[in-house]
Amino acid sequence: MIRALALSLALALPAAAQEMIVAGMSQNRVSITADFDGSEILIYGAVKRDAPPPGGGPLEVIITVEGPSTPVAVRRKDRVAGIWVNNASVNISSAPSFYAVATTGPLSHILSDIDNLRYGITIERVIRTVGIASEADRSGEFILALLRVRTNEGRYRILEGKVELTEDTLFRTDIELPSNLTEGEYKVRLFLLRNKHVVASQERVIGVRKEGLERFIYNLAMQQPLVYGLVSLVLAALAGWGASAAFRLIRT
Repeated sequence: MIRALALSLALALPAAAQEMIVAGMSQNRVSITADFDGSEILIYGAVKRDAPPPGGGPLEVIITVEGPSTPVAVRRKDRVAGIWVNNASVNISSAPSFYAVATTGPLSHILSDIDNLRYGITIERVIRTVGIASEADRSGEFILALLRVRTNEGRYRILEGKVELTEDTLFRTDIELPSNLTEGEYKVRLFLLRNKHVVASQERVIGVRKEGLERFIYNLAMQQPLVYGLVSLVLAALAGWGASAAFRLIRT
């Protein structure tokens, strides 16, 4: 009897909405050519539900784009005897070559620390700094320096309020990719949040690859470094000879 009553009550209650992401991108491949000066990716999508939207908090969206990660050596310069020299350094295990975070609102208002730690959403959570505390004093300053340098270079971007959300269903944002892209796979992650917690997520990939002359030179340097070095020397010699010949013609 009690079980039947509990079942009837459960059936009478409205079902909690299950929210999912249906997303797309303007392109999933970027070609780096000799005249490549950057690109712009449109990321768009909709929220799919199997019931009316749940109450208790507005819907928020966070979109991240992460480039290939590599180890990084960060050095600190100090003034010694009137000369600036490298005095200390730390080796960061892994840092993305590019990272952008676009949101519907301020990160501190829409994302909890727990979910930021769980999903690794902000730039600071993506950088891996295992063991750097033992390499130098005030190791946190090296992380801040890396963030500052790559932010100034346009490789790290925080785009708060740049995701447009329409009627709690449709969203879109534009992410600019700089001209100094690293070749590889760029991971695109999309998050839906309510009450500062992630309720749905999805991951896509953008392939970035050198093409044409850039691809030929890259392959030659990686696969046949001796030939690449010899060709570089010949081209440098020819360029020097051409400049000298042109200068002599101008003088006469």
